[in-house]
Amino acid sequence: MMSNTLFVLLDGAEDHPNPQMDGKKPLELAEMPFLERKAPNRIRTTGRGYTHLFLNEFFTGHPPEIPRAALEAMGLGMSIKDDKRTAYRLSPAEISDGMIHWSYHSADYCDRLISTVKDNMGVLDPYDPQIEFFIGGRAVLTMECDDVPDLPAPPVDSPYVEVPGVLGEMVTSVMREMDGITDYPWGCGKFGHQYDPVPGINKLTAISDSPTSLGICSSLGFDIKLIDDLDERFPLAREALDHGDVFLHVDEVDEYSHQKDPFKKRWVLEHTDEMMEEYFSDVENIIYFVDHGTSCVTGEHILMDVPMWTSIDAGFERDQLVPLNRVLTTLLENKW
Repeated sequence: MMSNTLFVLLDGAEDHPNPQMDGKKPLELAEMPFLERKAPNRIRTTGRGYTHLFLNEFFTGHPPEIPRAALEAMGLGMSIKDDKRTAYRLSPAEISDGMIHWSYHSADYCDRLISTVKDNMGVLDPYDPQIEFFIGGRAVLTMECDDVPDLPAPPVDSPYVEVPGVLGEMVTSVMREMDGITDYPWGCGKFGHQYDPVPGINKLTAISDSPTSLGICSSLGFDIKLIDDLDERFPLAREALDHGDVFLHVDEVDEYSHQKDPFKKRWVLEHTDEMMEEYFSDVENIIYFVDHGTSCVTGEHILMDVPMWTSIDAGFERDQLVPLNRVLTTLLENKW
């Protein structure tokens, strides 16, 4: 038995009813006996449009005051707290017919995109650029620059907005060389104020393939581990749980949703449950949660109330809606 708490984020697990599954959701069809047995207390809370918005309020009780790109820079170990530096999130997109079409199937051209972006970085040299790439050709760029453009954000396709300044020159040059494909910036900004985590969190270690969630955790002073492979995260989480609380992020649930593949989504939910059984059968305090819906029908995020399953009995009624800024404080007050 152990008293430390395991937080498990099933990113984007909620969904629309899916015609390919006879009107059911992948989450409804997924067989997850470990979750059902170990986390019988089911409540709901208010989802947010993006993971970083949800996680910041979940762990602190407050929405974030740091833009996404700056948080992700922290999650990738980049220097961002200097007031001179601004961060820019870059996401693969195809620019055509006056629209930005965000790409979640970039595997076919990912290596070429990364190489082309690197080849065109010279225009940014006067601003001391630093760039780190991650899943599918996504990247975070930081520069000594004060430009914070307001640009369209994924996952919804949007009318094309030309990126201003030298960053726009780089983005456009990549687009020309790759026949309309580029890494398009959004979520731009500088490091800002962060709130303290809620009481009761004990030496938390965050394990994820996503610099978004790791950036939130880093900004709160938690230890972070960037682990690309899903199966490798579980034994590392098991080891870390011996020394404190653990946040384990299953980002693949969201990724398969953006790919509009309900069968992969169901598979990764069931596979996660099998891995949880293997590594965490003796854990007393588990909190599973969902940050938003992601539709396998449209590929877009869904702003909705989201489920939370936990081993902790805090006296809530089944499916009671608990405010996001209060839910973790209440659960931790009632843990073993």
